Amino acid sequence: MGHHEPPSPGALPELLELGARIGDRPVLFATDDVAGLFVARHADALRAVFRFPDQPEGLAERLSDKFELHRLCEEHGIPTPRVLVPRGRDDVARCVADLGLPVIIKSRDPVLMRERPEAASVARAEDLADVLDIYDRTEDPDQPNLMLQEYIPGTTDHNWMFNGYFDAQSECRAAFTGQKVRQFPRGTGATTLGVTRENGVVTEMTKTLMTSLGYRGLVDMNYRFDERDGQYKLLDVNARLGSTFRLFVDEGGLDIVRVAYLDLTDQPIPDSAMCTDRRWLVEPFDVWAYRDYHRREGLRFSRWMRSVVRVDERAWFAWDDPLPFLAMAALFATQPAYQRAVASKRAGPLVRRAVRRIWARPSTTKRADRAE
Repeated sequence: MGHHEPPSPGALPELLELGARIGDRPVLFATDDVAGLFVARHADALRAVFRFPDQPEGLAERLSDKFELHRLCEEHGIPTPRVLVPRGRDDVARCVADLGLPVIIKSRDPVLMRERPEAASVARAEDLADVLDIYDRTEDPDQPNLMLQEYIPGTTDHNWMFNGYFDAQSECRAAFTGQKVRQFPRGTGATTLGVTRENGVVTEMTKTLMTSLGYRGLVDMNYRFDERDGQYKLLDVNARLGSTFRLFVDEGGLDIVRVAYLDLTDQPIPDSAMCTDRRWLVEPFDVWAYRDYHRREGLRFSRWMRSVVRVDERAWFAWDDPLPFLAMAALFATQPAYQRAVASKRAGPLVRRAVRRIWARPSTTKRADRAE
């Protein structure tokens, strides 16, 4: 065991040096879409010092591009919402009229999205004016990256998740399903409170698609049940480790990271069943989610508190290691003041420069390989 400073994003030499320093080909997991693409594109170099699943050529790019994912679903007979790509601003109204309102707006390429400060992965627009506002703020006509997706009506009970791991033969070695009880932002954001529940239809659909694609590795997927035709429809495929992975734990205590580690290090994977009705909470974001659900759906404080108390695991708090939670709580408490300071015309530039200097300051532990 040891402590290692993470390399700069996209810095291949630093990542290779870190892997060689750790030694014994450590297991490498991507935790966002851009990192997943980075690993796929530099697989030949990284394979010399890291262990990770080898993907079929070009598959990571197709899964990360939201429109290409739609095409994959159509090719393999997987239900998915209708999508349209506007041919410029003047075509937006036609697309909205075809898909209806509200409508979902998605950034196709995560790399392009990261280069645009105001762009979001997913947004929901209630009317044409909202769509045009998002288009004007985030789209670049020379490098178009937005698409519109049909909104599937329903409640949080219609939201389903799949977390799993596929080995080198594309055999599913771990499969978990669950539901988003709350998310932030409401309707389009990340899970803030989730619960595990069995869904054989979602599991079989996922296995069919990913095995036919030859997919290998961790995967985090989102579905929505459409009451209009009785189908579960695939919304997103995150070809990487998802942020909700600790919601999904089997009766032996294994999550998909541990299953992948055992497989990639040639150790046996014990047979075990998924823990049902397990609840997992992301503390700070669920506070913001409560305010949204209270305002929009009338969620009562007492009911929210009961749901918070009943969880099996929290993203930040643990009795045996409270420091991460305390640090998160301090950041959460000071964020409103920070946002007001940044928005200030007089103090904003000074605050931003100070924060950049703090984050850029070399860590005293940067080169301290503390073996334990």
